[in-house]
This record gives sequence, C-alpha cells and structure tokens, in this order.
Amino acid sequence: MEQLFQIYADLLKNTETAFVRYLHSVVDWQSRLIVIVGARGVGKTTLLLQHIKISGAEKESLYLSADNTYFAAHSLYDTAAAFYKLNGKYLYIDEAHKYKRWSQEVKMIYDTLPGLNIIITGSSILDIGKSTDADLSRRAIRYTMEGMSFREYINMTQGLNLKAYSFDEIVNNAVNLPEIPHPLPLWNEYLMRGSYPFFAADGYYARINNVVNQTLEVDIPAFARMSATTSQKLKKLLFVIAQSSPFKPNLSEIGRAIECDRGTVSDYIVYMEKAGLLRQLRTPGNGMSLIERPEKLFLANTTLINALGESKPNIGNIRETAFFSLLAVNNIVKASPVSDFLVDGKTFEVGGKGKTQRQIKNTPDSYVVKDDIESGYLNVIPLWQFGLNY
Repeated sequence: MEQLFQIYADLLKNTETAFVRYLHSVVDWQSRLIVIVGARGVGKTTLLLQHIKISGAEKESLYLSADNTYFAAHSLYDTAAAFYKLNGKYLYIDEAHKYKRWSQEVKMIYDTLPGLNIIITGSSILDIGKSTDADLSRRAIRYTMEGMSFREYINMTQGLNLKAYSFDEIVNNAVNLPEIPHPLPLWNEYLMRGSYPFFAADGYYARINNVVNQTLEVDIPAFARMSATTSQKLKKLLFVIAQSSPFKPNLSEIGRAIECDRGTVSDYIVYMEKAGLLRQLRTPGNGMSLIERPEKLFLANTTLINALGESKPNIGNIRETAFFSLLAVNNIVKASPVSDFLVDGKTFEVGGKGKTQRQIKNTPDSYVVKDDIESGYLNVIPLWQFGLNY
C-alpha cells in the first residue's frame, strides 16, 4: 500500500483550501457512507482532498482513485481492510465506478469494517447512481454536486466569502452586495465560462469539449451498454440541441435526423440529462407528466452553450438557461403556462432590461427577471441575483 499512501501525500500537499465548493457545507461528513455524484469536471476530487485537509484527519485518512493500476492486482475490499488494521478511519474512494465490483465491495466494507467511514465519488453520474440504488440505498447518503454558481465564481476570482441567499430573499429583493458595487462585468464573465472550476486553465473550451466527449463516448455507453457507434448518435443529438436550445422537442423529427426511433431519442435525452449535459423543462402536473415529452430542452449551463455552439449564442437562450440551471439546484422549476418559468407557485418572465410586464400583467405572484440591471424594485429582479442562491 506504500504506493497509495505516497500518491495520497503528494496530492494532499498540492491541494489549496482558499476556495471550497458549496457542497462542502451541505454534506454531513460524519455519516458512515457518503456518495457524491455529479457531472465530469465539477470538482469532486478536489472537494475530497480539501475536506481531508480541513478536517485535520490527514493521518487517519486515505484517498485513492479506483482507476489506479494498483487495483489490477489488489481488491478494493482487501485494501480497505489493510488500511483499517493500520487504525484508518476515513477511506475516500474517487472514480469508484471505474472499479468493476465497487458497489458489492463497498457494501462488504460497510458491513464488516464498522469503524471505517467511506466517502465515494464518481465522474459518471450514471454508473454510480445505478449501483448505489441497487446495492447501497439503505446505507448510503447521496449528494449531487452541480456546476459553479455565480456566488462561487465571485468568491473564487475575487478572494471573497459571500454568503448564499435563499430563494425568498432573492425574490423579495433582499440581496445586499456592497463588496461588488457593479456586478454585471463579473456576471457576463460567469455566463461565458464560469460553470466549471477550472475556468482559468489554458484551452478551457477545448477541455470542456473533452469532458463532453468522455461523457458521450465512455460514461453513457458503459451505463446503457451501447456500442461505440451509438455514441456518434449521442453526439449528433447533442449537436442538434446545442444549435437550437431552448426548444420544444419533436422526438420524431429528431429521430429522423439522427436515424433513431422516438423512444430511443427519449432515452438518449434522459441519459444526457443524468450525465449533466442537458436539462428538461417540464410542465406542471401529476406524476404521469414526468414520462411525457419535456416542454423544452436546455443545455445544462451557459458555459456549454458557449463551448459547443458554432455561432454567437442567442442572448435569450443564455438568459433562460442561466435562470433555469441556477434555480434548479435548490428548487423545482417547471414551464409556466403563461410565461417562461414557474417556481414554488411563482411565475417568472425572463428577458433584458427592456422586458415589460405585458405578458404577466394579469398573473398573480409574478415577476420580471431582467438581465443588464444592477438593482431590483417591486416585482423586478436582476437575473444575476439568482446566481447567489448556492
């Protein structure tokens, strides 16, 4: 195990804790079995290493990546048992889905090594979710890490520690941000590139495209047992959506475009939504509405719009995607029958600073969300403020 401890020590030494993602304060780190899932690239590995440092339990912890070649000759369970005999208390398993029998062996670790806490992440929201539901649902507490919020982008770039605002505080124009008197320049930066924490890296959009390709070529086909050629259909579908979103999908037309039946297209959309590439906006209704076609399809965040689009993005698309992606983290967002969105019984019309009240003037508990304004008033709310909700 010396190799694993050396890798762990080197990674920990190079981990900074000046900025920590929002999920760190959400997770109950005392739970015996924690599963953190999310799209590729959102910062799950860094979160584990940061927590080890913040907790002060470096000597009682071991971080390992399940795709390490060490596991070609050693089992995950035997490694955990050996660590436990060394008085280990916290085992962090990254990329767990890349170890074939991970869920079965984690169940064994949980049941037979009672003094060991297990924290798991996986780059694929698909495999790890499927396995957790199948084998560990009664044991694991599961969390999903979303893309970066505007609040996190500000904190990371400006070295601040701004608090999050609740949905009600934002709707009631209770946001107070004296540290950033003019937030719009930072907001426009965020819309372009702020959804992933590696935004300052060279070749950022190329890295985003690599994340997308790995999701379409590796994660989804492995989860759905697809052939390599099927991943090309996923790419075609994502291209169609990237050039047109948000739009009301016609599954039959899309199927003809990518040479699939409408049922297969529907499955592909669900896979890509779970993988963190898309969001489906549905109409309000009973449980049966969940199996109907979505009202609109969106890319998961505005960074993907800029990275995948072949032309200058439509500003209306950017605004609606920003609102939907940011609110969907903590709220259930539905399509409004009279306007753009319905959240917690409130209606929202999203637009630029010239957006009027005309469309919602007869709708109770309704709001106009305007881009390109710094402050809100009455039922008018600046779009950027919804980026402070987590």
